[in-house]
Amino acid sequence: METLLIGLLTGLVGTAYFLYGKRAEKPVALVAGAVLCVYPYFVSNAILSIVIGLVIAAVPFFVDV
Repeated sequence: METLLIGLLTGLVGTAYFLYGKRAEKPVALVAGAVLCVYPYFVSNAILSIVIGLVIAAVPFFVDV
């Protein structure tokens, strides 16, 4: 149940990043958004999924291309 909720939340954040990256023409945010939408399908551990999601969500703040 918790993995479903985590997947839903990361998908929501990923969609927001994707739309922002598309509109602002920022490829790092665009790719991070796409990865946030897809990676929950491959990770089944809840704690690991949270950690990976936080790392991916933080990437656009530190990488500016």
